[in-house]
Amino acid sequence: MYSASQTSKGNIGIDFGTTNSSIAYANGSGEVQLAKFPYLGGLTDAYRSLLYLQRQKEGGVNILKSWTGPEAIEEYLSADMKGRLIQSLKSFLSSRNLHSTEVFGRRLTLEDLIARILRDLREKAEHQFGIKIRSAVVGRPVHFVGAENQEDDTYAEGRLRSAFDSAGYESVEFEMEPIAAAHYYESTLDHDELILIGDFGGGTSDFSLVHVGPTVRRDRVSGSIIGNAGVGVAGDAFDAKIIRHLVSPALGAGSQLRSLGKILTVPNWVYIKLERWHHLSLLRARDVLEMLRGVHAQSLEPAKIGALIHFIKEDLGFHLHRAVQKVKSDLSKAPRATFQFSDGFVDLAATVERASFEEWISEELGQIERCVDSLLTSSGVQPTGVDMVFLTGGSSFVPAVRRIFETRFGEKRIRGGNEFTSVARGLALKAMDSR
Repeated sequence: MYSASQTSKGNIGIDFGTTNSSIAYANGSGEVQLAKFPYLGGLTDAYRSLLYLQRQKEGGVNILKSWTGPEAIEEYLSADMKGRLIQSLKSFLSSRNLHSTEVFGRRLTLEDLIARILRDLREKAEHQFGIKIRSAVVGRPVHFVGAENQEDDTYAEGRLRSAFDSAGYESVEFEMEPIAAAHYYESTLDHDELILIGDFGGGTSDFSLVHVGPTVRRDRVSGSIIGNAGVGVAGDAFDAKIIRHLVSPALGAGSQLRSLGKILTVPNWVYIKLERWHHLSLLRARDVLEMLRGVHAQSLEPAKIGALIHFIKEDLGFHLHRAVQKVKSDLSKAPRATFQFSDGFVDLAATVERASFEEWISEELGQIERCVDSLLTSSGVQPTGVDMVFLTGGSSFVPAVRRIFETRFGEKRIRGGNEFTSVARGLALKAMDSR
């Protein structure tokens, strides 16, 4: 274990992500260690940013039990009667309309839910690193999901800071996630470069132009950050398009119903919620299910609506997410892939062409392109002036995303490495340098 003298002194980096989180520790010699967590018989350094809550009886009294990260997934998958699986909480930080949610009769704020994840992450890392963690450098996106101005970003950061406070952290310093990735990349260099960092998360894509290298590290050159930009489009938006084209039609999207002698279309807002799989649990509300039962009774394709109701009642969003992630990953490696989802009642299978997927996400790709071009223009930097491009995050593997950068900078200038953990590593190095 650890003693009070073994409290961390600014060498902890935490990447609290929309989908995954990670925590890293940099020792005095600059070596970075990532915390690892048990998951399905193995170890993972990706701590899923989710929370599973279930009402259980102990001693004849109802209590609310909760699990986070990999343990939450295992509890959720093994439960006969599903509780409440809550994920992608980071996406709601900028929303002034979402303050709390009711879970089994208890009102919990967004900060409460996030703090529960952060507390577990801290405690598990303390046991592994053998130190008491009370301070950290924490990543944040250039622009939070849904933020329309600086005031929204400040509001979101304030809520995240409050969650860290509630989770037992005494001192938190925020750093832009792409800048953290730049710190990690810089640690591998023996010469100076002007680099473009592209950090693709679940909810946002962030970009920064940064001078890095030995000179910057030695002199801490003022103005090493040339510029940054971000857009609220990333992996979750890509997933939504897969659901829209492959899943929603099989569950009744666009189908019709007969009501009072008129032919109407099934309400589309249900399928918009379905596209954001972490919103699926919101559809389990009693009034929504009653509405869908009425739609089922009048539907011209009742089997599809029945499948939708089953999907919602059984809270199959996480299973759907895994199937979507797999086909997206497969399409990054091959020109076509098979989408497969089955739970014994709902069975979906389809062959997907990479070209079709790229057409589905063309709007999002355009937003990313415009964001990168805008950053170059506002910074007064020509593509030829960028020495290297470092891409990090899961969606950096998507071929259409990589082409955006290959077209502008050339394939030889594109780099990656530790795509899922480079932000946490860079945050820990930043924390060490700030001591």
